[in-house]
Amino acid sequence: MKMTSKYKYLLGLILVAVALISAKKQEGKIADKRPNILFVIADDQSYPYAGAYGDPAAKTPNFDRIAREGVLFTNAFAASPGCSPSRAALLTGLNCWQIKEAGTHASSFPAEFQVFPDLLEKAGYTVGHTGKGWGPGDFKASGRTRNPAGDAFLDKKLDAPKGISNVDYAANFQDFYNKKEKGKPFFFWLGTHEPHRTYQKGIGAANGFEIKKAKVPPFLPDVPEVRNDILDYLYEIQWFDTQLGKVLAQLEQSGELDNTLIVVTADNGMSFPRAKANVYEYGIHVPLAVRWGDEIRKGVKAQDLVSLIDVYATFLEVGKASFPEYKTESKSLLPLLKSGKSNRNAVFSSRERHSSSRYNNLGYPQRCIRTAQYLYIKNYKPERWPAGDPQKYDANGKLEAPNTAFHDIDESADNIVIREWQDPKIAPYFHLATDKRPAEEFYDIIKDPGCLKNLIDDKSYAPQITKLRSVLKTYQLATKDPRETGNGDYLESFPRLNGEVRSFPAVE
Repeated sequence: MKMTSKYKYLLGLILVAVALISAKKQEGKIADKRPNILFVIADDQSYPYAGAYGDPAAKTPNFDRIAREGVLFTNAFAASPGCSPSRAALLTGLNCWQIKEAGTHASSFPAEFQVFPDLLEKAGYTVGHTGKGWGPGDFKASGRTRNPAGDAFLDKKLDAPKGISNVDYAANFQDFYNKKEKGKPFFFWLGTHEPHRTYQKGIGAANGFEIKKAKVPPFLPDVPEVRNDILDYLYEIQWFDTQLGKVLAQLEQSGELDNTLIVVTADNGMSFPRAKANVYEYGIHVPLAVRWGDEIRKGVKAQDLVSLIDVYATFLEVGKASFPEYKTESKSLLPLLKSGKSNRNAVFSSRERHSSSRYNNLGYPQRCIRTAQYLYIKNYKPERWPAGDPQKYDANGKLEAPNTAFHDIDESADNIVIREWQDPKIAPYFHLATDKRPAEEFYDIIKDPGCLKNLIDDKSYAPQITKLRSVLKTYQLATKDPRETGNGDYLESFPRLNGEVRSFPAVE
């Protein structure tokens, strides 16, 4: 049957209408496009070691750019002063004491806890990571088939100085970006291994970092060797920052920069005595800057308290992904980023096992609460050595000399505080780092950011101490912390699945 001109005309109108509707749908999809998410996390960087925080020696132009074009946080805190538990906490939006094996160091990562990269992937994101994701630990032991940070992109390598990873973070990001489906939003975890020890001695000074500008924390001796150590640490921070800059350039070139939520931070504090592996200020206080085009405030320095576990709810909300059925402790940062509405008046941090540093692989359990001014700490095993046992057996089973271990201090045998502990100039700092501590500690951070003066017995602070002690315990009970519910030693039963396991004399 021949089609009449009238029918041809009507058919043409229908086809045009269908095309317009389809185009409108596509246009709607573009208008509703969810942002990409780039999460950049350094390994062992304390606040305030970045140019944006006023450090005169730091060279961090790319972090400073993120801060300048977004929101710079001055009070961001990790959930733990150790890398593996800190990363697990932010991946799950839970406190370390709530995530079983994942809340300690170098164990496994139970599959019952839903990590945000998986939830974003289910919501339609392409996810991947390069460098250090979650770890150290064995995620396969729990039945997971990939690192909780996402699919690994690690093939691209570069020549790097001694002590620095040869992973080409920026090239691996480009590899990920080239392979992802066009038009699909991505989540990418860029985790550098820097500025984790070991450091190439003298690399900072050799690359133009000035010893006179090095900021020595008050819990370390201000001597040339420590200043040079800090310069080497700053060089590795610069290396991290350079990789960030390369990725920002790639996003700009692809036109994706302003449609990408960029979060830059660190997992815990600097690997120096009395910093990393301690819930003192320099162990848990970390840098944090966030950029997202015109979607959030710009050029803002926010003093609000933030926990790194808050990235969990933030990323899921931005990605319109489903939350797990169980309650998390994460609070979205979007109200704070967009309008300055704060959602916390305190943050919490904790520690169990760090390295293999004590008899029978025991840890040093701590809990703390940090407000805008005060830090209250509870040490559950004050009879133990906080930096690790001072003496161990060598590979031949021979007992080493006293004060040769303290392995919860990274690279402890080569650290001036440990090596020169009998020097009168060094001895006070050695004791600060290694001596046994009381069951409770309390610090006025405004007056004492180095956490040198324990005020727990100062009657003038009694009201504040009583309040924070109560708030911490109430929160622990509400979140079923075994250290308060009566089964605390359960948290020390988890096996250490990778890394060195050392031998120590039995506890008397």
